[in-house]
Amino acid sequence: MTDALIRPARPDDAAALGALGRQTFIDTFVAADGFAIPYPADDLSTFLEASFSPQATARKLEEPGAAWWVAEQADGALLAFANAGPNTLPHPEARPSQMELRRLYVGKAAQGLGLGTRLLTQALDWMATHSDGPLWIGVWSGNLKAQKLYAGHGFEKVGDYQYPVGAWLDDEFILRRG
Repeated sequence: MTDALIRPARPDDAAALGALGRQTFIDTFVAADGFAIPYPADDLSTFLEASFSPQATARKLEEPGAAWWVAEQADGALLAFANAGPNTLPHPEARPSQMELRRLYVGKAAQGLGLGTRLLTQALDWMATHSDGPLWIGVWSGNLKAQKLYAGHGFEKVGDYQYPVGAWLDDEFILRRG
């Protein structure tokens, strides 16, 4: 699995990307061996459908100015992905012409293989060449591992906001580099 290919996502990846995103979100934030956030079932269902259905993922893959990368096994199975695009974070100094890392998801079976770091490096390089200012990341306030990873790449906390999972609101940090 360590020989996974990193490549740009394609429109025909939408269903597999959505399934990987859905399962990774559940494994990371909902499952007992993850953060076990007690999302109400209706809120979680609404969020997962809006974020990871094949149709929603296909629309996101077509967004102007955004980029997606996947880590793919030799058999074509997707292991991880990253998505970056125009900044949407609610910070007074943030602009859409500055780039935001929106998602960096590594499937449970592929964690510890370095795919997250490889995808992050790919995304940051792309973001730096497509941004007219600092780079941005939103991260859940309880995800210390991700915060440490991003700090190691020069990101610092510059704000807070609430991220909706259905009607539930997660407390998130806004990170900036540059």
